[in-house]
Amino acid sequence: NIGKSVIVKGELNGSEDLSIDGQVEGKIDLKNHLLTIGENGRIHAEIYAKAVVVHGQVVGNIVATERVVIRENGSVDGDIVAPRVSIAEGAMFKGKIDMHSSRADVVNAVSLPLPESLSKSPEAAAKKDKAGLTS
Repeated sequence: NIGKSVIVKGELNGSEDLSIDGQVEGKIDLKNHLLTIGENGRIHAEIYAKAVVVHGQVVGNIVATERVVIRENGSVDGDIVAPRVSIAEGAMFKGKIDMHSSRADVVNAVSLPLPESLSKSPEAAAKKDKAGLTS
């Protein structure tokens, strides 16, 4: 469990289920396990897991071999590759969903392009915001 006061930058790998209520920037690799993003979780990372449940915020692509669930107050800004995807009423989602029919296809789909919000530096995005160039 990563508590809400914890900030992790870099690559996070694990061989057990993980719950995140803090902040993570970089890459999360839990290919054979469940990742739960708590209500206070703020993730700016590429995610690879067996299953992902989002109650907080994710900016980045998600690749899951079983399922992705975005709960009522959860939000995802990025592409999702998973055989099953569930988005609750009230959840926020911006990106593409690719629901492959076989687990092998999903496992091989680990090189998605970054969403535009991830491909630019935070400084460039801040300048655009100040200039009124973002919607």
